[in-house]
Amino acid sequence: MSSDRITLEVAEREADQVGSRRVRRLRKEGMVPGVLYGKGHARAILVGERALRVALTGPSGLHGIVDVVIEGQTTPHHAVLKDYQRHPIRGTITHVDFHEVRLDRPIQATVNVQFIGESPGAKQGGVVQQVTRELRVEGLPTAIPEHIEADISALELGSTVRIADLEAIEGVAYLDDPETVLANCSIPRGLTELEEAGGIEGEEAEGAEAAEGEGGEPSAEAETEGSDSNSE
Repeated sequence: MSSDRITLEVAEREADQVGSRRVRRLRKEGMVPGVLYGKGHARAILVGERALRVALTGPSGLHGIVDVVIEGQTTPHHAVLKDYQRHPIRGTITHVDFHEVRLDRPIQATVNVQFIGESPGAKQGGVVQQVTRELRVEGLPTAIPEHIEADISALELGSTVRIADLEAIEGVAYLDDPETVLANCSIPRGLTELEEAGGIEGEEAEGAEAAEGEGGEPSAEAETEGSDSNSE
């Protein structure tokens, strides 16, 4: 749960620290520019890249509550991650936005879906596909989970797991359609073709046996009748 909070110390950006050229220099120095959105205002901030990485990879991940402390102040600003940008090659965070929240008021958040259990359909050769990877939820900031667990231990061949199948989480409401499919277990095309081929071969074999009975080798009764006529 996001009740495990991390303190993140930041500094307000000065007027001479705004602009693409100055921001690039700050990034080279290991600083990440960002914005802290609050009640009717927004503060331009700077935070150390290492400290930010620790905060966003803590126990609650990207959905945890962060106590943002602005340099020179003592009162923390309870905030959640609103958005962030990464460098396309290095993968480092290049910009971050935090949104200040009240702990006694519900918020909406997007949470990842993780599977637990083993699908019986997969053991029979089926393929489990994750259709939905994120869900929108609403609850108090301290109640928003790190992730949503979807149990696939009853997922048979050709069946699905939907939001309606999820276990309820106290204090949290799912905002998406209950019929939204989270996962399914499909039959591979090769397995279907193999089963169809087996069915055709079985029909051909039955037809061949029937043909042998009608126009193939003479039956025992025919052989008996022939021997009786010769003896006469």
